[in-house]
Amino acid sequence: MNRLVLALLGLLPLPAVADGAAPTVPLAAAQTQLREAALASDYAYVQTAALADGIGQRLSGSPGAAAAVQYVAAELRKLGLEVKLEPVKVSHWVRGAEEAALIDWPGRPAGLEQRLALLTLGGSVATPPRGLSAAVVPVRDYAELEQLGRAGIEGRIVLFTTAYDESANQAGFAGKAYGAAVDYRANGAAKAAGFGAVAALNRSAGPGDNRLPHTGALKYVEGVTKIPAASVSAEDALLIERLARRGEVRLRLKLLPQTLPDADSYNVVADLRGRELPEQIVLVSGHLDSWDVGTGAQDDATGVAVAMQVAQLFQRTGLRPKRTLRVVAWMNEENGLAGAKAYAAAHAAELDQHVAAIEMDMGAGHALGFQAQVPAEAMPALEAIAKSLVPMGAGLVQHSLKGVGADIDPLGKAGVPGFAPLVDGRDYFRIHHTEADTLDKVVPRHLAENAAVLGVLAYSLAEGDALPRLPPSLP
Repeated sequence: MNRLVLALLGLLPLPAVADGAAPTVPLAAAQTQLREAALASDYAYVQTAALADGIGQRLSGSPGAAAAVQYVAAELRKLGLEVKLEPVKVSHWVRGAEEAALIDWPGRPAGLEQRLALLTLGGSVATPPRGLSAAVVPVRDYAELEQLGRAGIEGRIVLFTTAYDESANQAGFAGKAYGAAVDYRANGAAKAAGFGAVAALNRSAGPGDNRLPHTGALKYVEGVTKIPAASVSAEDALLIERLARRGEVRLRLKLLPQTLPDADSYNVVADLRGRELPEQIVLVSGHLDSWDVGTGAQDDATGVAVAMQVAQLFQRTGLRPKRTLRVVAWMNEENGLAGAKAYAAAHAAELDQHVAAIEMDMGAGHALGFQAQVPAEAMPALEAIAKSLVPMGAGLVQHSLKGVGADIDPLGKAGVPGFAPLVDGRDYFRIHHTEADTLDKVVPRHLAENAAVLGVLAYSLAEGDALPRLPPSLP
């Protein structure tokens, strides 16, 4: 058996391809080799562990975020990529002391309190240093908030009780269930403040069976008073609802975060030059920053690690596509998207040379295929790529024109086709943005499957015909 056959079977690496050389193997053979090489490798798991265990929390502006930038840059240099650190000014919000307790409710025995599980929302203002106490008003949605009006809300704490829809939490569609619930985390405080609330709480924007509150960024509205806000566990939201049916419930809330001056940080941008069309770019990415709870393993150490592994697979196999592979580790996805905006501005003149942009930011669940934000006429070519993933059960292509990744959204608005892994995300939102987002939740096999999907997809896009651009009217 000669060396070329052994290489095609994944038993030996193919020799490196020099710039300007012809393709080493046909596209179908390259897809097979990349898929099998990824499934046999633990590279992405090792890198995920380095970020999640070795560094830990990586909120923008923190020492952890700075350490992650330097680590990933060094690892990509080891792979032989041309690495740049592109400056980004990021928000620097720091979580402080946080506590809440029910201090009065119908039938309360004298002297008793009930402690609540909560997390301050990212970007929240603080309560007074000693906290505040007020009646808490549960509301199902914005319509009920408006129905109560200022008379029923002013001077009180609003609790939005909208639940994560477990019935919609199906493989490949968990994001839809999340999207409906997370609106109250993002916008609830501003809505409640408009009616005179002194603080806002929301039921955790994920499945409620572990008493883990879910943090995340909120949005204030110019001209509306900023009020402190936090997420409470689903179980505690249900407790408050039950007690409030019997009469007034009062709550003591103490949140002491700080918003510091914007900090200096970086996107890590690394290129593996294409052999024929190096000016054309296929971008593969994940975001480096994480929330300051858990260790950001699934969100999004896995995404960064898989993006790194795509480059590692190309180098290991010697498969050098026509176009340049660009690996990007974004900064500040969680609370500002400053990295995405900075990249789009810095590379505005070359965005028409970006052939495709891929982002992995839904955790490393069992791989089902990939999502594609492309014109409809591009779908047959993508379905042909997906056929090479059928042997590992990941041959689905989900068409979308609504965006597939927050960091690559500015590129989509510039016409760049966008892609993301399609995964079984049913368990992702149980740990997403919580203390439970840790390495033990990452299944090595599933992580390797995602590396296989993105390796095959990125190579195929970098080697094959360019896809049609997205329309400029993309929402």
